[in-house]
Amino acid sequence: MVYNSGMQYIIDGHNLVPHVRGLSLRDLDDEQSLIEVLTPFLRATSSRALVFFDRAAQGHEGKRNFGLVQAVFVHASQSADAAIENHIQKLGALARNQTLVSSDRRVQAAGRARHMTVLSSAEFAQKVQANAESRSGQTAVEPQLSPEEIARWEELFTQYGSQPPDGLNP
Repeated sequence: MVYNSGMQYIIDGHNLVPHVRGLSLRDLDDEQSLIEVLTPFLRATSSRALVFFDRAAQGHEGKRNFGLVQAVFVHASQSADAAIENHIQKLGALARNQTLVSSDRRVQAAGRARHMTVLSSAEFAQKVQANAESRSGQTAVEPQLSPEEIARWEELFTQYGSQPPDGLNP
């Protein structure tokens, strides 16, 4: 799968999970949690990701779309590493336009053989974390008005129409 805008990441999902703050492979929903962490990063960087997860439960293998993330749940008979290597081989020359995220040396070697940019899981997790911190610093929380405050403002606007009360004229 090739996308025109932004960067395309190919991610070894279970390899990345332990490097992301707050996530653990012991969590039952670690795959969904990782997707939820990746989505704001991908949105902010105009990117997409193809994330491979191994050890899919019987009947749950296959591809699923989660917006900017497409997840591949690899059947238990195959490793995510092997599935990633097969995907890279199928991409051929197009692989050079994508970034591989894995700390597995064999997977990294397959990516480098196709001239891909390769990031370790720890390096990528740091990029995601830095992006999250910069976004949280930029988002000022709007104070919420109480129902009483809203009623008071509505009363003022209704009472004075388009004319401001005395003392508020410029």
